[in-house]
Amino acid sequence: MEKLSELTKVDKDKLDRELLKSYVEACKDEDFKKMIKKLDLSEDVAIKYTTKLERTSKELKNCSKCKGVLECKNAVNGCVYFPKSVGNRLNFDYVECKYKREYEKMELLKTECFSEPLSIKNASMKDIDLTDKKRKNVIKWINNFYKEYQKDKNIKGLYLHGSFGAGKSYLIAALFNELSKLNVKSIIVYYPELLRSLKESFNDDFDDRMHKLKTTELLLIDDIGAESVSPWSRDEILGTILQYRMDAKMPTFFTSNLNKDELISHLAYTKNGVDMVKAKRIIERINQLTTDMELISENRRK
Repeated sequence: MEKLSELTKVDKDKLDRELLKSYVEACKDEDFKKMIKKLDLSEDVAIKYTTKLERTSKELKNCSKCKGVLECKNAVNGCVYFPKSVGNRLNFDYVECKYKREYEKMELLKTECFSEPLSIKNASMKDIDLTDKKRKNVIKWINNFYKEYQKDKNIKGLYLHGSFGAGKSYLIAALFNELSKLNVKSIIVYYPELLRSLKESFNDDFDDRMHKLKTTELLLIDDIGAESVSPWSRDEILGTILQYRMDAKMPTFFTSNLNKDELISHLAYTKNGVDMVKAKRIIERINQLTTDMELISENRRK
């Protein structure tokens, strides 16, 4: 009966032969051979890690033909599985490529959207429809804000109200996205959903989210007037955000299907009764923060 040590030696010899065979086969690929030479790996180390090194070689080959993260063919998007020598061992990890780093940098500059459709997130000034004369004054205002904001960061925002589906949110989102290219941070929130999520996150990241809403350079409160009003949402959330931004003179934007007179009535009525004074206080803050414009146009959501 063979001793265990002898069996182990036989198994090890067999494994070594298999590894060498795999390495010799892998070296038939010129890109693999060049990579081993460039990494300055000893043959002994390279043989032990042939399979993983083949993956690295394959991913580097993908990278050589790649033009951006959207075309990435590697296992982990924007990364290559790459070795680092530690003594006689190799540790493999995912290393980001230049396109991934550039992409993440651009993502940080983008407008932050909360519960908004993709069309709003990707809104662009170059795609704005200029043929509708009813939108002419609003588009002119937006173009003017783009120019003036670069000179004066404390100019007023916009309260844009009007017909459903007229493209109010899109126009302001396009402005924000254009300014993001100048490193201007902005947030767009769908107001009814924001209130729901803030209520749910009260014991978690509530303070952090409120801080962001108060301090972001540009803020769009989208579809104000569509929410269910409570004293908490009106006074503690909306009132607090607007007071901070008014004191700091930070441009704030609103879209609504309601004009300001209609919004007063909407904000006044809660299940606790009618409070016109507090509703008017909110409108006063909105007046301090914005220019009022109406947009009546065809429904673009059809």
